Amino acid sequence: MTVVSSTQGSDTTSDEEGRVFVETPLRRFISDFSESWLALAGLVMFLTIVSLAVFAPLIAPQDPYDLSTLDLLDSKLKPGELLSSGQVAWLGTDGLGRDILSAIMYGLRISLAVGASSAFIALFIGASIGLAAAYAGGRVDAIIMRIVDIQLSFPSILIGLVLIAVLGSGTEKIIVALVAVQWAYYARTVRGTALVERRKEYIEAARCLALSSRVILFQHLLPNCLPPLIVLVTVQVAHSIALEASLSFLGVGLPVTEPSLGRLIANGFEYMMSGKYWISFFPGLALLFLILSINLVGDQVRDVLNPRLQR
Repeated sequence: MTVVSSTQGSDTTSDEEGRVFVETPLRRFISDFSESWLALAGLVMFLTIVSLAVFAPLIAPQDPYDLSTLDLLDSKLKPGELLSSGQVAWLGTDGLGRDILSAIMYGLRISLAVGASSAFIALFIGASIGLAAAYAGGRVDAIIMRIVDIQLSFPSILIGLVLIAVLGSGTEKIIVALVAVQWAYYARTVRGTALVERRKEYIEAARCLALSSRVILFQHLLPNCLPPLIVLVTVQVAHSIALEASLSFLGVGLPVTEPSLGRLIANGFEYMMSGKYWISFFPGLALLFLILSINLVGDQVRDVLNPRLQR
């Protein structure tokens, strides 16, 4: 028989043989997360995609953006045909003779870097503004939330298009545009959670101890706002990747010299009607699997961190 009791935030469990061990919050989280086979499949898929991106220079059949390795005679080869170098183009080649499989691996690096960096920068900015709005209250809170409401009333891709038109193309500039699009989501989420937390006794105790506002905000309020933020950041990473791919597909995102999955899809769009589907299809499939894997992991993280959603 297994007995479970609570001890300082952890569960002390004894098995049938009398062995006692402490179930830490991390172990409990891993146990709850592993209950969903869909989440585990998404995690495996995501880690596989990340591994392909990180080790692309080592395992990719060619460097698709090294002009010395390209040959126009290899242009638009079907999947499985041989390149002039003798290697097999497992996913075919595009109009410039680049191996699609290699291009996808390198494109994943850009998409993941842009999506993750923009999401975490927006997290820092939005969380700070949301905390300040909730803690200050009054007119400061009203002004900040009206700005947030105005921004969220516009479609994300429209804001991104306007900012890219002003800033120009480039990795750093599209990251700035994505941060400007996303910070409002974090600000609203943190502000809503912090409004509830600031009325609790531990915040009043911190004020009575004359702790600084910075300490109260970042050492007391912020840690209690983390669960919804962890869920939101998984959603926003996938949203950033999809938005960057959309902008690059429209030709206003990353330049041709800095390929992403969206740019790779756009490169083959003009060949779709002539039957050369693989140039756009396989990069699109990679983008689908990447976003799907992040969403599967994020959904299970949301269920684990919110007991009301646990099945």
